[in-house]
Amino acid sequence: MATLTVRKLDDTVYHALGVRARRNKRSLEAEVRQILAEQVNQPVTVDNIDQFLAELAEFRHKNKDLNWPEEDSVALIRAIRDDE
Repeated sequence: MATLTVRKLDDTVYHALGVRARRNKRSLEAEVRQILAEQVNQPVTVDNIDQFLAELAEFRHKNKDLNWPEEDSVALIRAIRDDE
Protein backbone atom coordinates (compact mmCIF):
# COMPACT_ATOMS: atom_id res chain seq x y z
CA MET A 1 0.00 0.00 0.00
CA ALA A 2 1.09 3.55 -0.67
CA THR A 3 1.78 6.24 1.90
CA LEU A 4 0.64 9.84 1.59
CA THR A 5 1.98 12.78 3.60
CA VAL A 6 -0.04 15.99 3.76
CA ARG A 7 1.95 19.05 4.75
CA LYS A 8 0.71 22.46 5.86
CA LEU A 9 -2.75 21.24 6.79
CA ASP A 10 -4.77 24.03 8.36
CA ASP A 11 -5.16 23.58 12.14
CA THR A 12 -8.93 24.03 11.85
CA VAL A 13 -9.16 21.22 9.31
CA TYR A 14 -6.95 18.98 11.45
CA HIS A 15 -9.13 19.63 14.51
CA ALA A 16 -12.34 18.98 12.55
CA LEU A 17 -10.91 15.69 11.27
CA GLY A 18 -10.10 14.67 14.83
CA VAL A 19 -13.64 15.50 15.98
CA ARG A 20 -15.10 13.55 13.07
CA ALA A 21 -12.80 10.58 13.76
CA ARG A 22 -13.80 10.42 17.43
CA ARG A 23 -17.48 10.70 16.49
CA ASN A 24 -17.07 7.75 14.11
CA LYS A 25 -14.94 5.79 16.62
CA ARG A 26 -11.95 5.72 14.25
CA SER A 27 -8.38 6.90 14.42
CA LEU A 28 -7.55 10.11 12.59
CA GLU A 29 -5.67 8.12 9.98
CA ALA A 30 -8.59 5.71 9.45
CA GLU A 31 -10.99 8.65 9.16
CA VAL A 32 -8.90 10.33 6.48
CA ARG A 33 -8.63 7.03 4.57
CA GLN A 34 -12.41 6.67 4.73
CA ILE A 35 -13.01 10.22 3.49
CA LEU A 36 -10.56 9.80 0.61
CA ALA A 37 -12.04 6.44 -0.40
CA GLU A 38 -15.57 7.86 -0.39
CA GLN A 39 -14.59 10.90 -2.45
CA VAL A 40 -12.54 9.01 -5.02
CA ASN A 41 -15.30 6.48 -5.59
CA GLN A 42 -18.03 9.07 -6.18
CA PRO A 43 -19.36 8.83 -9.72
CA VAL A 44 -19.28 11.88 -11.93
CA THR A 45 -22.84 13.12 -12.21
CA VAL A 46 -24.60 15.74 -14.28
CA ASP A 47 -24.58 17.93 -11.16
CA ASN A 48 -20.82 18.05 -10.80
CA ILE A 49 -19.80 17.56 -14.44
CA ASP A 50 -20.73 21.18 -15.18
CA GLN A 51 -18.51 22.36 -12.34
CA PHE A 52 -15.70 20.09 -13.52
CA LEU A 53 -15.95 21.40 -17.08
CA ALA A 54 -15.95 24.99 -15.82
CA GLU A 55 -12.84 24.32 -13.71
CA LEU A 56 -11.18 22.63 -16.68
CA ALA A 57 -11.96 25.60 -18.94
CA GLU A 58 -10.52 27.97 -16.32
CA PHE A 59 -7.38 25.83 -16.02
CA ARG A 60 -6.92 25.78 -19.78
CA HIS A 61 -7.42 29.55 -19.97
CA LYS A 62 -4.85 30.19 -17.22
CA ASN A 63 -2.38 27.86 -18.94
CA LYS A 64 -3.05 28.83 -22.55
CA ASP A 65 0.58 29.91 -23.03
CA LEU A 66 1.72 26.29 -22.68
CA ASN A 67 0.49 25.55 -26.23
CA TRP A 68 -1.19 22.30 -25.28
CA PRO A 69 -3.22 20.57 -27.98
CA GLU A 70 -6.88 21.54 -27.83
CA GLU A 71 -8.66 18.21 -28.14
CA ASP A 72 -6.24 15.28 -28.47
CA SER A 73 -5.58 13.86 -25.00
CA VAL A 74 -2.98 11.42 -26.33
CA ALA A 75 -1.02 14.28 -27.87
CA LEU A 76 -1.38 16.24 -24.62
CA ILE A 77 0.02 13.36 -22.54
CA ARG A 78 2.90 12.93 -24.98
CA ALA A 79 3.67 16.66 -24.85
CA ILE A 80 3.76 16.57 -21.05
CA ARG A 81 6.02 13.50 -21.06
CA ASP A 82 8.34 15.10 -23.61
CA ASP A 83 8.76 18.13 -21.34
CA GLU A 84 9.87 15.99 -18.38
